[in-house]
Amino acid sequence: MTALVFVDSASPAGRIADPQQPQLSVLDQGVTRGDGIFETAHYRAGAVRKLDAHLSRMQASAAALEIKLPSEEALRGAVDTAVAEFLKDYDDAAQATLEAAVKIVVTRGGEDADHGVAWVMVSALSASLLEQREKGIDVILLDRGYDSTVADRAPWLLMGAKTLSYAVNMAALRHAHHQGADDVIFTSTDGLVLEGPTSSVLIASTVDGVKTLTTPILETGILPGTTQGAIFAAAEKAGWDLGYGPLEPHHLMEADAVWLVSSVRLLAPINSIDGTKISRDAELHRDLQELVDQIM
Repeated sequence: MTALVFVDSASPAGRIADPQQPQLSVLDQGVTRGDGIFETAHYRAGAVRKLDAHLSRMQASAAALEIKLPSEEALRGAVDTAVAEFLKDYDDAAQATLEAAVKIVVTRGGEDADHGVAWVMVSALSASLLEQREKGIDVILLDRGYDSTVADRAPWLLMGAKTLSYAVNMAALRHAHHQGADDVIFTSTDGLVLEGPTSSVLIASTVDGVKTLTTPILETGILPGTTQGAIFAAAEKAGWDLGYGPLEPHHLMEADAVWLVSSVRLLAPINSIDGTKISRDAELHRDLQELVDQIM
C-alpha cells in the first residue's frame, strides 16, 4: 500500500490523493525532463527519522536547481498526513515493527508555471532491502565518467544535488545485476572512490584498539549522506576516530569492514568487490550496527 499526499495551498495539512489514478500534467518538467528534486526518509518505530536533515539537504538541492520549495511547514504537514494515511492499513501490533520509505518530491512544474508540484509518498520497505542488511551485498566498481574535480569546474552538472534525474544511477544498478552483483560503487576517472547510486560508502578499521570510520570526501561531488552524517556523529560520541578520504579502491580492499549506507537500507555490509571477497569484521559490524539501532 502506498499513501500519497500533495502539498496544496487549499489544504494546510496536504491533499490526500489516490496513487493509482493520474495526478500530474504531462507537461510537468519533472516528468518530461527529470527537472526536480527528492528526498527519501525512513519511518521506523513511530517516527520519520532524520527529517530535519532531509529537509535541509532538499533546500540545498533546490538552491542548486533554482527551484522554489513549498514552506517547510507545508512539507512537514504533508509528511504527517501521508504517514497517518499509510498507517491506517496496519493495526497497533504491526505498527510497532513497521518500516516505510517516506519520499518527498518537488518538480519545477510546467513550462510557464510560477511554482512546482510537491508531494509525499509513503510505502513499506521491500523484503530485499531488509534482507541486504542481514546477509550483506556483493558490489562492483564502475567508472562514473567524471574526474574528482568536476563539481568545482562544472557546477551546472549539479553534482551533490539530489535530483530526479536518476536514469544513469538505475542503469548502473541494472548493469550490476546483469553481472550477478547487488550494487555499485562509483569511482572517478582519476581513481577515487565516490558513492553508490543510492548510498554512501563507509569503511572501518581497528588499529591498536582504536576504531576508525572513514568516508569519501565531499569535494569529489558526491551527495552529502544524511545517514553517513548521523552515523559519524554517533560514532564520534562513542569514541571512534573519523576520517574523510580521499579513498582509492585499494582502501576498500584493505579495510576491516565496508558498508553502503542509506536512509532506508541503513547499514548494508559488503561481502565482495568485483568478485573478490573482502573482510567483514564481525565485531566492527556489531558495534556499528548498535549505533545505527540507537539513532535510526
